[in-house]
Amino acid sequence: MLHDLVEQYGPWLVFANVLASSVGLPVPAMPTLVLFGAMAALHPGSIGVQLLPVLVLSIFAVLIGDSLWYLAGRIYGGDTLKTICKLSLSRDTCVKKTERFFGRWGVRVLAVAKFVPGLSIVSVPMAGAMGVSYRTFLSYDSIGAALWSGLGLILGALFASQIDMLLAGAGRLGRMTAVVVGVLLLLYCSYRWFRRRQLIKKLATARIDVDELDHLIAKNETPVVFDIRSDEKRKLDPFVIPGSVAADERQLDQIIAKYPHDQKVVIYCSCPNEISAAWMAKQMSEAGFSDVVPLRGGLDAWRDAGHQLEPLEVEAARDVDVGVAPKAV
Repeated sequence: MLHDLVEQYGPWLVFANVLASSVGLPVPAMPTLVLFGAMAALHPGSIGVQLLPVLVLSIFAVLIGDSLWYLAGRIYGGDTLKTICKLSLSRDTCVKKTERFFGRWGVRVLAVAKFVPGLSIVSVPMAGAMGVSYRTFLSYDSIGAALWSGLGLILGALFASQIDMLLAGAGRLGRMTAVVVGVLLLLYCSYRWFRRRQLIKKLATARIDVDELDHLIAKNETPVVFDIRSDEKRKLDPFVIPGSVAADERQLDQIIAKYPHDQKVVIYCSCPNEISAAWMAKQMSEAGFSDVVPLRGGLDAWRDAGHQLEPLEVEAARDVDVGVAPKAV
């Protein structure tokens, strides 16, 4: 039955699967490419499974899906990344890592992004948000699409005999195979979602509201306020809460060593649920800090409440060296 399906629809199945994967649906496309690579090797005379049409349509599917994300980043800027951060089944810190990876290597990451889980779905809209020209984006994304699609097809061709045995076994099971695959995919997505919710619940302890922080600032009792957004996110949204200090949770040991442990600390990021800020607050509390809290809602909640913001240029002029600790409140 599977062979008949491949014979009838051929490359268009790959196109639909790869396009769905590129727009962000939880449907892995690499197994399909491997399967069709094997089919092409096993049935070289079959029109439906010739390698070239499959490769071409796979590349086009990637470019169509990625172009939609690129345009979303170009039009909506950092809001697109916030949406991805909210919908992702991974921790928000994973999204931040990919932002930093893009900041280090630029649009060139698109040539290899498809091989790194999570990198493509963030780096593609980020290219649009950072103002990369569509021509440049398309050049590197095409290279990445060709390498990724070609690898899947080649792997399928190389291991065609082994895959054929697996397909024969699956054919004997009939519809049960599709049921098993569907159940496994559902279990995987459910597991990732459950882990994310458990993490949010575990970290959702003490918070400080934006109005409370604004009240402290108005009373000239400003605590140490850490802005732990990535540099790339700050470029997209170049405003900070007054008095905040740029900090990097990867330098947590330096921060712990330099600041008084009785110092009140507020941490904010730009991700929904403040997972990054909550994680850092938890680590500092375990290191002996007596009063460390994430800002509920992060920078977006502060902005939505109408509180004052400083341009990044003002913040950059301030001494942000973690070695200089302000006086305790």
